[in-house]
Amino acid sequence: MRAGPKKAVTAEPLDFSHLGPVGWKRVDAFAREYLRVPKGEGAKSPFRLRKWQLDIVRGLYPMRGTRPRQGLLSLPRGNGKTALAAVLGVYGLFADEVESAQVLVVASDERQAGHVFKAALRMIELNPILAEQCQVYQDRIVVPNTNSELRTLPATVDALQGWDPSLMIVDELHVVTEAVWDAVTSAAGKRRSSLTLAISTPADSPESIMWRLVEHGRNGDDPAFYFKEYAAPEGCLVDDEQAWKIANPALGDFKFVDAMRATLRTTREPAFRRYQLGQWVGQAESWLPWGQWDSCADPDRLVADREKVVLAFDGSASGDSTALVGCTIGDDPHLFVVDVWSNPGDRGWRVPRGQVDQVVAAAFDRWDVVELAADPWGWRSELESWSKRHGEKRVLEWNTAHAARMAPATDRLYQATATNAVTHDGDSRMAAHIANCKAKSTPMGDLVTKDKRGSPRKIDAAVAAIVAFDRAAWHSNKSTRKRVVSFR
Repeated sequence: MRAGPKKAVTAEPLDFSHLGPVGWKRVDAFAREYLRVPKGEGAKSPFRLRKWQLDIVRGLYPMRGTRPRQGLLSLPRGNGKTALAAVLGVYGLFADEVESAQVLVVASDERQAGHVFKAALRMIELNPILAEQCQVYQDRIVVPNTNSELRTLPATVDALQGWDPSLMIVDELHVVTEAVWDAVTSAAGKRRSSLTLAISTPADSPESIMWRLVEHGRNGDDPAFYFKEYAAPEGCLVDDEQAWKIANPALGDFKFVDAMRATLRTTREPAFRRYQLGQWVGQAESWLPWGQWDSCADPDRLVADREKVVLAFDGSASGDSTALVGCTIGDDPHLFVVDVWSNPGDRGWRVPRGQVDQVVAAAFDRWDVVELAADPWGWRSELESWSKRHGEKRVLEWNTAHAARMAPATDRLYQATATNAVTHDGDSRMAAHIANCKAKSTPMGDLVTKDKRGSPRKIDAAVAAIVAFDRAAWHSNKSTRKRVVSFR
């Protein structure tokens, strides 16, 4: 690729009117007549959109009615998402009847964004008619006759400011942050018709913008949001090849069964389910299996005023997060979040200790707090104050770093969620902290920990839930023992 000024384009502008009106049929006709497979199986042969690909294109480019503004395509690896994105990108650059079209490809890094860009460039290079319309630069393809361009952008908030895209393709949404998605969507919408399309394999945590969009898409009640998900049925065996076919529309075509069999033999099950079956399973080291916590949610249950509860406090001494979680005492324990204080991203942020103190006092006023179990690290002066205010017997120091105490408590909550012996209020903050927990094996049993030291993924509400449930169970068993009567 030669640096410096580009040679002027002298070819006459292309006329695509013979392809019919804009819509999915025109996308199909454009691909058939002008595009070739850029690499791999069938390389250099005319590009034929498969039926399942046409179903997606039909949802994104309807022949009648209003196009969706946003879309999400979730599918396993190896199903040609890069090639499909390139087809849509080249179509948006040339044939969508948009003057000054701006097609943006956004990805987590330059290498990832380059996959779609290189596929699109190769498609153009394989057709001399399209190639003579373009000026090619390192990060963009320009069509001077229509003042249109296709370019790559990194997934950073700053890089996404000031654009006016007619089509924005977000590659591998599972690694994109919520702040970047906000920047993506705020950049779009300045035209009468524009589309922001994300294409990705599932993320490894519900604490992700992709999971929020998947839930939104599954609701199916937003006509401006197109959603298509390819995934194996929940609960299927990992070696069920019929389930493989459901998850992988390209299986038996340009994705090969023997390759999946080989991958299964050398890949951990959670990774195989996520990348090859399109399932949401979390990370391999996750403390709770995917969906186990959600299955215990009971957001309609209210904890009545003056009800007997245990509170658990896990605090940070500086800029981390702090959580106060409660659990009812009795045969049907229920976990609920009193409050969570999290750093909003400010380096100078500190936990508002005065506000924490007020919330603790209000909790004692509202409920019959049998006990407050609190990790003393960084909060010893507050614990002493709470003990004087509410009674020494009601405030208990609970060192969450003491494995001999935490391991049995961790196992107790794990077993309760596995057997649906506990419910919780469905608070999204506690759910995110639970999902962030990784299991660490010790001689005393599993402990929960962060994915790495200094990780921004917080687990404080999960730790507080473990302590609260354990202490509530202790008090419940204590009450049961008191009711036992011996006869001699």
